Amino acid sequence: MARDTAKLPRDLYESKLYELQVQLVEMAEWVRREGTRVAVVFEGRDAAGKGGAIKRITEFPSPRVVRTVALPVPSDREGTQWYFQRYIAHLPSAGEVVLFDRSWYNRAGIEKVLGFCTDDEYARFMRQCPTFERMLVDDGIILLKYWFSVSEGEQAKRFEARIDDPLKQWKLSTTDLYSRSRWVDYSRAKDEMFKRTDIPEARWHVVESDNKRNARINCISHLLSSIPYEQSDQEAVELPKVQKDPDYVRPPEDLYAYVPDVAAKLIEEERS
Repeated sequence: MARDTAKLPRDLYESKLYELQVQLVEMAEWVRREGTRVAVVFEGRDAAGKGGAIKRITEFPSPRVVRTVALPVPSDREGTQWYFQRYIAHLPSAGEVVLFDRSWYNRAGIEKVLGFCTDDEYARFMRQCPTFERMLVDDGIILLKYWFSVSEGEQAKRFEARIDDPLKQWKLSTTDLYSRSRWVDYSRAKDEMFKRTDIPEARWHVVESDNKRNARINCISHLLSSIPYEQSDQEAVELPKVQKDPDYVRPPEDLYAYVPDVAAKLIEEERS
């Protein structure tokens, strides 16, 4: 897909996103009902748009069915385990969709480039990863892998926006900034990762993400098309009549600690 694809107009984007999010709710209900297991891997450079896509996917489905896994740096104990071990603990059980916001592919990317693993550990990962993923698929897990591809120029714009936005500054770590100085090294690492782990049982799907709206629509559409869910007829819901009891008296309000009515104060200030 070309990078110069026109940007979706906001109204068209929001309309299509709503349609897809309705389908995501239906898909999640089917997964729960059928006991299906779905694991989705989101990878890509820093600020590539993975988090935004994940947020739109998880916004409305039940968090008991669709959950996100974003693991921190391994503990000392985890560092002594088989590399895949801590990820296995988070794989989906029956009726679950697990979204990995970065995954076991840390070893093929950031750990390789920044020297957080040895050459032997990296080589072992590359040998074992295809086998590991084939085992997951062979056991019945639907495994999807997405690579969010962002250009150097667009990444720079997003980093700069994070610097000035107090709500997003937490997203910008020293490692993120340092990664720009190793841009080509990351590119080579990604190319080798694709070469070794893009297997028929679990293909890599590239999401062009310079345009966030387009990327979200494209990714969610593909995810939904990759899961053989079926919509079920929803039973009609009728609200029951509320219980009445004339003898019930609500306790006095001064017994409770209410939060200050900041909203009322703001309205008063706005009017004055």
